[in-house]
Amino acid sequence: MPDRSAEPVDRQLPTEEARDLLAMVRELTRREIAPRAAEEEAAGVFPRDVFRLLSASGLLGLPYDEEFGGGGQPYEIYLQVLEELAAARLTVGLGVSVHTLACHALASFGSKEQCADHLPDMLGGGLLGSYCLSEPSSGSDAANLRTRAVRDGDGWSLTGTKAWITHGGVADFCTVLARTGGEGPRGITAFLVPADAPGVSAAVPERKMGMNGSPTAQLHFDGVRVPDSRRIGEEGQGFSIALAALDSGRLGIAACAVGLAQAALDEAVGYAREREQFGRPIADFQGLRFLLADMATRVEAGRALYLEAARRRDAGRPFSRQAAMAKLFCTDAAMAVTTDAVQVLGGYGYTADFPVERYMREAKVLQIVEGTNQIQRMVIARHLAGPESR
Repeated sequence: MPDRSAEPVDRQLPTEEARDLLAMVRELTRREIAPRAAEEEAAGVFPRDVFRLLSASGLLGLPYDEEFGGGGQPYEIYLQVLEELAAARLTVGLGVSVHTLACHALASFGSKEQCADHLPDMLGGGLLGSYCLSEPSSGSDAANLRTRAVRDGDGWSLTGTKAWITHGGVADFCTVLARTGGEGPRGITAFLVPADAPGVSAAVPERKMGMNGSPTAQLHFDGVRVPDSRRIGEEGQGFSIALAALDSGRLGIAACAVGLAQAALDEAVGYAREREQFGRPIADFQGLRFLLADMATRVEAGRALYLEAARRRDAGRPFSRQAAMAKLFCTDAAMAVTTDAVQVLGGYGYTADFPVERYMREAKVLQIVEGTNQIQRMVIARHLAGPESR
């Protein structure tokens, strides 16, 4: 991977503090994350020590309130940190995004007492979170989930199976959406569940195309006892809590996609400058120069799109449509840019000796997680044309 610290991305950062934060993150990724990425991804090694380091460095709670151990940073800054982490290793960038998603319900809808009790450890205490919404029979149709929570004395008993859970089997806590009422979205409630609670177990991790260092597994809940003090929000409010979290989470996925695409572009440009054919660098050939130009344009456009959505969020303005657009465009761009990077490197790009084949495999999942890109188009169209009539 090229040394990205030598030619940093041109960023318009609003404060000196933000510039120092990005410089620190870039140095951390150069020293602690990037050198291990290829070897550990090939071996399927989850870098738990890196997440502990990020927590100790204050990078696992950047967009949350300083009162509870967060960084107090606007989303505009947090997402650029996420982009840097993903450019070094997607397993780390996506992992931070998922952890932030797992904290969102409590930070945004929990009581002051709940936040004081739990958020400091979640944001800066070395804990790692997972977000449990999808199930084997309800992915895009999340409102049709079947995991059930029933009253059990002064608490709840959770039973069911969650699927496609990032950090499944390695997380310390889970934000779980479960059915407490009738069918449909109004019967769902959110809970904060310790991952080591009796009755919680993880299946064997999925065998995936990419992201082998990031465990994805089903989580089983077998009569898991949860006190009512760990219910987040009101009964039946869980689905709206989940959707609010996903709006913000989609911006995280968009930023990760841009980071991955930037890494692929950097690799392709570096190779094109050095590789010679017909007595000259291949970067001199117009066909390849145009390919690089299109790649760079996609990266810049994606970055501008997610930052504009983040600024709307930071200003308290509606941003759901813009978040869906950013997730859709940036992840499609990452798939295109990584595919083109393989083409630039030719036969070498198809081998594991260069990282672009890994980038291409990793890019695919970004078009699927936290709402497929088909779902994003539905969200955007709903904002433009209203709900479908039936």
